[in-house]
Amino acid sequence: MRKIGDRRDGIRVKNLDGMHVMLPHLKPNRCNSDIYINQKIDVTEMVKYMDKLKKKHSDKKITYFHLFSMAIAKVIYNKPLLNRFIINRKYYDRNSVSLGFVAKVSFDDDAKECFLTVDIPAKTNVFKISDVFNEAVSRVRNNKQNKTDNLIDLVGRLPNFLIKIIMKLFKLLDNYDLLPKSLTVNDIYHSTLIISNLGSINCGSIYHNLTDFGTSSILLTIGTIHKEPVVMENGEIVSRDIVDFGINLDERIADGVYFAKAVQLFEYILQNPKLLEGNADDIIDRPFKK
Repeated sequence: MRKIGDRRDGIRVKNLDGMHVMLPHLKPNRCNSDIYINQKIDVTEMVKYMDKLKKKHSDKKITYFHLFSMAIAKVIYNKPLLNRFIINRKYYDRNSVSLGFVAKVSFDDDAKECFLTVDIPAKTNVFKISDVFNEAVSRVRNNKQNKTDNLIDLVGRLPNFLIKIIMKLFKLLDNYDLLPKSLTVNDIYHSTLIISNLGSINCGSIYHNLTDFGTSSILLTIGTIHKEPVVMENGEIVSRDIVDFGINLDERIADGVYFAKAVQLFEYILQNPKLLEGNADDIIDRPFKK
């Protein structure tokens, strides 16, 4: 049941230590509180797993993006502080796990970009997530815009001074949870995590800034899958499949050890891809490597 102080998209967090209570006052802006993590992960086992999926489940049209997205969702369910956000200097635990991304109607330079946000229910697995993503992208390919895209088009035609006033109003309404749900439900800046698959356009991972608008606390970019020589535990040098990830997150939502554990869990899932076939909220018990 929603209580006083809760938002439509999150439950107010009150059992915080003094340091975390003070952080939003010391660092009131999300874009000034972000930290960057670069992680290089061996995905050789995931590549082998994908080859098997293509043969066994060719009808599902599962992509690497689906595998990465499912792994991210499992990490968030296992590390729930990653689903926390700060707005109006208050902490909230988000009600659902959602991934936001931008899709282009085509690869033409002037092709339209559309916002897409996909909810990942607790009982989702890699086979279900592919259907959800493919349906969402299909809507964009068929030029079926959502209300967020329509509003962006409308406001974008206005003079700059009006856009400035409207954006200040939007931020104020968002601070007090008064923005209409129809404007936030498909807005990537109101998702748990914004994900950008740069590898799909043969580009390496980058560090992308967070924004002070909305509630999204994490932005992750995925680079290309490429070969690199890796020194194995036995000293042998072997060519392995590697992906670089660029992660930008709001440092106020958790501490460094928590973030390190989350990154290690992400790596563990990608190196044990059969875990993706389980439910998103399945508990994965993995010791922290110091």
